[in-house]
Amino acid sequence: MDPILLYGFPSGSSMGLIAALEWLGQPYRLCRVDMLGEMRRPPYTRINARVETPVLITADGRPLTETMAIAAHLEARDAGRRISFDPRSEEADLMHQLMAFLNSGFTGAFGPLWAAMEMDPPDPDYQAALRRLGRDAVIERHDRLEEMVGDGPLLMGVRPSLADALLVGVARWLELHEVADIARWPKLKTIRQRLGEDPAVRYAQAVEDAEAPAGTGACRGTVPLDEVIGRFGR
Repeated sequence: MDPILLYGFPSGSSMGLIAALEWLGQPYRLCRVDMLGEMRRPPYTRINARVETPVLITADGRPLTETMAIAAHLEARDAGRRISFDPRSEEADLMHQLMAFLNSGFTGAFGPLWAAMEMDPPDPDYQAALRRLGRDAVIERHDRLEEMVGDGPLLMGVRPSLADALLVGVARWLELHEVADIARWPKLKTIRQRLGEDPAVRYAQAVEDAEAPAGTGACRGTVPLDEVIGRFGR
């Protein structure tokens, strides 16, 4: 069977994995998950007990959770090295280093901002403190990433990789939470502009917006969440 990626909306980090699947070019299907609604209802825990996206239903029907695990699964199946590199190469080491940073400190820095945004009932003083903590952390992590990247148009040079996929789903949170202008980080601004123009990223954004764009043809359709839970839930 074709693997199925469960991706979250609105503004889920999993948007980047849709772009990665398009770059990879192998058959896959998609399942759209409302993170503010159906993801938080009990049936979803049969797919991911931690109540998160993304989830990849593998070709042999196993639910695989956590972004880094899914990325490693895709990398192992990238025989043509379309989104990765020879695992023994310096490029692979650098890509893994960037991915680890993006999936840990960089993504985690936004945690206080999400907590403040989603707090119910509101607590204005606590929310203000969370926003200050989050803004400082996000700016510092952007500073470190700006130091880490080279001068190429993308994170790993001239072609998109799994590292770019991890970046693209999360980087837009900078504007969503009104933290700072991306112009503060010239190299990251260039990379984000290039990714924003990439057809696979535009496809992924359109899919997240519930549109029906034309992609590479690798996506073989969508599967409703209740069907995924019924067939593959534990």
